[in-house]
Amino acid sequence: MEDQKIFRYYCFPVILVINFFFLKGIKSEVHTVGGDEYWNTGANFDSWSQQYNFSVGDVLDFKYTKGQHNVYEVTESTYRSCDASNGVIAKYESGNDQITLTEAKKYWFICNVAGHCLGGMRFSIDVKQNSDNNPIAIAAPPPTQQPPVLEPSCSFVSFDFQRWKIGIDIYIVTCLLLLLT
Repeated sequence: MEDQKIFRYYCFPVILVINFFFLKGIKSEVHTVGGDEYWNTGANFDSWSQQYNFSVGDVLDFKYTKGQHNVYEVTESTYRSCDASNGVIAKYESGNDQITLTEAKKYWFICNVAGHCLGGMRFSIDVKQNSDNNPIAIAAPPPTQQPPVLEPSCSFVSFDFQRWKIGIDIYIVTCLLLLLT
């Protein structure tokens, strides 16, 4: 009986710590492309994209008037030529497109409306593997001279449903086991 009391006393804090480690590494950011100017002609997308460090799991939020613009994810050669007759990876045309960055790689985006790409509606980003995705990893000390990192103008934290579910499932099973003993 004494063992059950000890188990109950320590079980909840241990479960909370385990859940913390599961949930710690799943922070992602939503970046509104173009900031306050959105995905429109006249915005400086090269300047906008260089302000942020993009990681796997982040989301690009393209806001624009449907029919006036679109978003094409393209290859590097298509990006450089602004000729979308080939090299198109994905097309988005809803006016409110959210694109999750699923891989650590270089991404290229253009607007394929006539003249828009050549007029500056294009940008590329280099997406890195998020070191926070490994919840047990120990962070290295930051360099002594590190430039400031700007926060996204429009961001929020979103959590990966699958990891939430694992943590919640562990918690529920543990609670049920405690109730049955």
